[in-house]
Amino acid sequence: MPAELLPRRDLAFLLHEWLAVGELSSRPRYSEHSQETYEAALDAFEAVASEHFAPHNRSADLNEPQIADGVVRVHPPVRSALAAFGAAGLAAATHDYALGGMQLPYTVERAGMALLNAANVSTAAYPLLAAGNANLLLAHASPELVARYVPELLAGRLLGTMCLSEPHAGSSLADITTRAEVQADGSYRLFGNKMWISAGEHDITDNILHLVLAKVAGPDGRLPAGVRGISLFAVPKLLPAADGAVRGERNDVVAAGLNHKMGFRGTSNCVLNFGEGRFRPRGAAGALGERVGAEGAGLACMFHMMNEARIGVGTGAAALGYAGYRYALEYARTRRQGRVPEARGAADGPVPIIRHADVRRMLLAQKSYVEGGLALILYCGRLVDEARTAPAPSDRAEATALLDLLTPVAKSWPSQWCLAANDLAIQVHGGYGYTRDFQVEQLWRDNRLNAIHEGTHGIQAADLLGRKVGMDGGRALALLAARIDATLADAAACAGLEGEAGGVRGAWQRMRRVTEALGGISDPVARLANATPYLEAFGHAVVGWLWLSQAVVAARSLAAGAAGDDGAFYRGKLQACRWFVRWELPKLGAWLAVLDPIDRTALDMDEAWF
Repeated sequence: MPAELLPRRDLAFLLHEWLAVGELSSRPRYSEHSQETYEAALDAFEAVASEHFAPHNRSADLNEPQIADGVVRVHPPVRSALAAFGAAGLAAATHDYALGGMQLPYTVERAGMALLNAANVSTAAYPLLAAGNANLLLAHASPELVARYVPELLAGRLLGTMCLSEPHAGSSLADITTRAEVQADGSYRLFGNKMWISAGEHDITDNILHLVLAKVAGPDGRLPAGVRGISLFAVPKLLPAADGAVRGERNDVVAAGLNHKMGFRGTSNCVLNFGEGRFRPRGAAGALGERVGAEGAGLACMFHMMNEARIGVGTGAAALGYAGYRYALEYARTRRQGRVPEARGAADGPVPIIRHADVRRMLLAQKSYVEGGLALILYCGRLVDEARTAPAPSDRAEATALLDLLTPVAKSWPSQWCLAANDLAIQVHGGYGYTRDFQVEQLWRDNRLNAIHEGTHGIQAADLLGRKVGMDGGRALALLAARIDATLADAAACAGLEGEAGGVRGAWQRMRRVTEALGGISDPVARLANATPYLEAFGHAVVGWLWLSQAVVAARSLAAGAAGDDGAFYRGKLQACRWFVRWELPKLGAWLAVLDPIDRTALDMDEAWF
């Protein structure tokens, strides 16, 4: 097992040398922080991850949650790990001091959560959802709901869910049929079924807060059509007690069954029934809930949590890929097998497999994917901090626009390419990698789920091409182009980066031409028919730019005299950048070839021909 869950040297490089998070300490919100306090916070995350999350990663995979009579029991170490997480104050890391928080920058918190995800992604899923609950309530809920639930969520005494999908509707939220009936006191009674609800029922905390999308029935009992008729409701497992405590009578929310996924096996994943009649809270049928936000604005409110969760999914995917790479690197350095061509004979003995060219190829590909994926997530984290705290309103607006553009990439790119890193980690292990005796097998299974979490690649592609690149007349794309041009100018001043800069420049010139051509297609079906290869090309172009940006920092550090371990670290960054530009960016040609002009092969395929 690697000595570190994730290398702190790389986290320090990304946070301090590349993203310059220390500059945030000049802002009022972070004025009590410094590089030292940021590193101390990461020490706390790492300690909880190594001492409480990592030890039960394998046993939680082997001991899935079990259900009996609607009660879901989880593997006991999950409870103790989350208790340690809450006791350390990490659930409130980014929140106000007044709420018991640390007021950490989101960028630093993302690095800390990457450590937790590398240790045990299925246990880390519980606080991910609780944090999303708290942030959504703070943004959209009434003061009463905030006061009742947010302190409990931030203390780790309450966990939460997001209840969107239904068995018949899948991702088509316009077709949900969970109904909400308004009561005389302004509360609502909910009736319906929700599917794929992570953390939907468990025995980790007494209470669970469900944030539920439902449609408010009209006077005639009919539900409004489309997504504009969706409202959002806070539906607790235990209703507030008469004295105001958050743990009172049992609400009518029942786990009807468990979904058994290939990974994330320590995370309970439920089919939930609301208002099935097993309980009659306060003497009447239906699960009691309170509306969050305006009636009909539920999906807009829920997007607050969904977009946050998409960055969370990307964080987990990058961390899992990175963990697999670390295992593969350790194995390649210690496993002796075969001889290199220059060996004279069998008497020379087998060599560590890292000396074989093809193993180095697989390791370098992994390094480029996982370090590129983590850089993408932390860059988005920096945009969150800029959007929240930049002194100038124009800078906050720019960061918000860039974050909107990059969110589908932050979710989808690590989910695809850090999974590819896990695949290569298995291959580096040879036959052993395909057994449960080695960790890389589980890491692959866990990461394979991230392609479906918070929307498929196809959904992210449609969002990127159908909405994000063209929003506000292409303003966000223009802002991104300006940042890329600035990096290219920086690279031009660094000897040795000419080839890498040329590769990134060519990739973005091609992306711009294809994007303009797609914008001129009036038929939305044709324009979006091949949105997925557009997403893949766009994501690779973004990560290529981020690699060049990191390479500029590494080249400057080497020019300033970095040597020893630091010198090796920076040369590794330069080599990974070179790999990505030479081996990965050429893939844009194939992806973009079916977009300009649009290839209609799949679109024109008749159902009968299958």
